[in-house]
Amino acid sequence: MTSPASKRFSVQLPVPPAELLRQIRAERARRALEAERVGIRQDAERIRAKCQTLDGFIEEFWSVLEPKRELKFGWALLAMCRHLTAVSEGLIQFLLMTVPPGMMKSLLLVFWTAWEWGPLGRPDIQVLATSYSQPNVLRDNVKLRRLIESEKFQALWPLKLRDDQNAKGKFENTGSGFSEARPFSSMTGGRGDRVKIDDPHSTETAESDTERDTAVRIFREGISDRLNDVTSSAIVIIMQRLHEQDIAAVAMHLDIGFTHLNLPMEFEPDRACRTYVGNELFFEDPRTAEGELLFPERFPPGEIERLKKAKGSYAYSGQYQQRPAPRSGGMFQRGDFEIVDAVPAGGQECRAWDFAASKAVAGRSPDWTVGLKMKYVGGIFYVQDVRRDRWSPGDVETNLKNTATQDGLGVRVRMPQDPGAAGKADAATKVKLLAGYDVIVVLPTGEKSVRAKPASAQAEAGNVKLVRGPWNDTFLDEVCSFPNAQHDDQVDAFADALNELALGSTFTLANV
Repeated sequence: MTSPASKRFSVQLPVPPAELLRQIRAERARRALEAERVGIRQDAERIRAKCQTLDGFIEEFWSVLEPKRELKFGWALLAMCRHLTAVSEGLIQFLLMTVPPGMMKSLLLVFWTAWEWGPLGRPDIQVLATSYSQPNVLRDNVKLRRLIESEKFQALWPLKLRDDQNAKGKFENTGSGFSEARPFSSMTGGRGDRVKIDDPHSTETAESDTERDTAVRIFREGISDRLNDVTSSAIVIIMQRLHEQDIAAVAMHLDIGFTHLNLPMEFEPDRACRTYVGNELFFEDPRTAEGELLFPERFPPGEIERLKKAKGSYAYSGQYQQRPAPRSGGMFQRGDFEIVDAVPAGGQECRAWDFAASKAVAGRSPDWTVGLKMKYVGGIFYVQDVRRDRWSPGDVETNLKNTATQDGLGVRVRMPQDPGAAGKADAATKVKLLAGYDVIVVLPTGEKSVRAKPASAQAEAGNVKLVRGPWNDTFLDEVCSFPNAQHDDQVDAFADALNELALGSTFTLANV
């Protein structure tokens, strides 16, 4: 028994600093959570009204999943939301959206399911979600569960998840709806009112005929069987284009009514996207200027140029422009071009130019001015150097003169002449600028692909070699994507140089 005296002299030990800090943080978190609950209750009517639209719901609940990342909402995301809303309203049953990386594809589908279950009042919707990667689809299913179970969502739409089916791969709610996540290679057995397909191909395996054909077979033979109701259940595919024979291509060619929302990073007027519901126009790409960017708020012009350099024209064309071209099997193949370190002495040399119409403008992707130097010796055409830039007309003349000076008098200069009086006058000005040099001006005729056939034949025969240089990859990317690449300026200069040397030597085009 403790005596009164011992009580008088007992000492209270201080709380350890680490424990005190933990208690302070816990109390702050409790107060913040309570304040949030009070705020939600007071603001419930405004939040519910805003969340009647999918984009409004995303704006309101973005911080639940992305507390440290700012939401940037451009017209392209609004268009994607509008098409998903049309699926929810039964206006679109099969939706294909081809968009560049970084367009919030995966998160958009997460928010869409939460929106249907909550603000739309459809907790009965059963969802089958898939992707080429099991970790990715499980990650997104966990995000959906986190969003549904958040304090904010539960305060507004108290939808509970069932304890007996609440795993990462599949969880059910008390309204009879569920979200099941499966890798695309294991779709057998699952069904849903919504089949969400997020990037069915991997960037690493889309080039493999075996891997790609397997994915296409799964899509053709199995996806339609994954619908709860073939008359009303929906399929939504959202992906980047990775190959001309990928699942997007198959979906577009199947006669089952896919609505295709196609959003390239840079606008191409001849491919402007329009979608229809019934016979009525539903959406039209609002851009008008060629090269106008899709999402400049997130991908400004400088970032696009960096991506082009990092990806190369082939990958950029597919992933960002949604216009895949064959890496090989076209007019030129990479394996046709040997890269060498030196060129034999002698022979004939030519620098062929292809002039762009305009200089670079922010947000646009104009053509390039290209000057390609080639030597023909011993039956072999050597591409020695490529000058490539987006110069103003004045800079073009300066670089034309400087390059000729550096090449020397022994290198013939070949230039194209645009049709009409203006083209003739421009060519005359450039010829005068190069007074003293061996200059030839040619009026191009016929299709570009026809003019490139001799170069294609010589490359396939192993008679074209490249001198090692920093321009090699850019040159090969463009040439091997021809005629499907966005630009063909290097192809034009390449073909012109080879044709000029062939005609000016003992080798003739008749031998091709």
